[in-house]
Amino acid sequence: MQAPSTAWQETVGADEGARFETYAQQIVALQKHTSESDGPGRGLHRKRRLGLHATVEIPDGLPAHARHGLSAVPGRHEALIRMSNASHARASDRRPDLRGFALRIQGVEGEAALGGAAAAQCFLMINTPTFALPTVDEVVEVIQAVASGPLALARAMFKRHGFVGGLRRLRVLQQSLTKPFAGFALETFHTAAPVAWGPYAAKLRLAPTAVPPGPRATPADWSADVVARLAGHALTWDLQAQFFVGEDVTPIEDPTVLWPEAEAPFVTVARVTAPSQAPGSSEGKVLAEAIERGTFDPWVALAAHRPLGEIMRARKAAYFASQCERGAR
Repeated sequence: MQAPSTAWQETVGADEGARFETYAQQIVALQKHTSESDGPGRGLHRKRRLGLHATVEIPDGLPAHARHGLSAVPGRHEALIRMSNASHARASDRRPDLRGFALRIQGVEGEAALGGAAAAQCFLMINTPTFALPTVDEVVEVIQAVASGPLALARAMFKRHGFVGGLRRLRVLQQSLTKPFAGFALETFHTAAPVAWGPYAAKLRLAPTAVPPGPRATPADWSADVVARLAGHALTWDLQAQFFVGEDVTPIEDPTVLWPEAEAPFVTVARVTAPSQAPGSSEGKVLAEAIERGTFDPWVALAAHRPLGEIMRARKAAYFASQCERGAR
C-alpha cells in the first residue's frame, strides 16, 4: 500500500479547446438526429430507468487526505439520483449497454469548478471501473459508429487499428457492453476517471451496503427490482474514494488502467441513502420528470472536485452543448 500523493499532473493538449468543441457539436448532431425519431432527450444516457430522491451523509473522523471539498465537514445533504442506460437512444433494457448512476448532491458550499459559487456536486458513474477506450478521439468515433450499426463500428476499428488491432478493440468493447449486470440495487458503480479531492486526486465508486430483500433484477426491466425493494425499505450505498499514489500505478490521463486496490485502497467518504419511496406514484413521477429536465454533469462540481483527465475535460464542452440543445435547467 502506498500513501496518497499530491504530485499528480494533467497533460493538456494545445488543441483541446477547438477539438473538444468539434466533438461536442458532433454529439449534438447525433442528439438532434435521434430526437427526430425518439423524442427529445440527452445525447447519451437518454433512457432514464429511475429518478429518486436521496440523502448523503458525510461522516466524522475521516483521514486528513479525505477531508476536502464535499467531505471537509461532517453533515447531511439532500440529493437526487438518476439511473439510466448509456445508449444515445431509448433502446430495450435487453440490449447490451453500460448502465449509469448519476448523483447530484445539493446544498454544497464553496467555489465551483466553472467559477462562481457551487450550486451542487455531481458524480457520474457507470457499472465498470475503467473506460474501454483511452482517448476522447476514439470515444467520439465509437459513439458515432455505434449509432450507424455494427458494420460501421467494425470499419472504424479496422481503419484506426488495422485488422488484428481492430479485432482486439472490438473484443474489449464487447466485453464492456456485455459485462454481467446485477441490477441497480446490487451493482457497484464507478467514475472510471478521476476527480480532484482538494490537493489530491481520486477515482470514486458507489458500493451497495446491506440490500433489502426483493426480486431478482432482470433485463426485461432493470428498474423493477429497485421499485420493489424501495416499497418498504431504504437502499444504501457507500461513496468511496481511491486516491492517486503515483503516475506509474494510478495514471491520471489513461482511464483504461485499473487502479489496484492493494496499492491504493478505497476510503468511504459518504453514505448515500435512497429512503423508501414509490417511483410509480404521482409524486414519484413528478420528481422523475423534474430530474429529467435537470442536469447531471461532472462539471457541476466544487472546484475541490474538478474533473481530471482528457475525457473528463472533453465532457465539459459536450455536456454543456447537449444541455443547451435540450433546453435543460
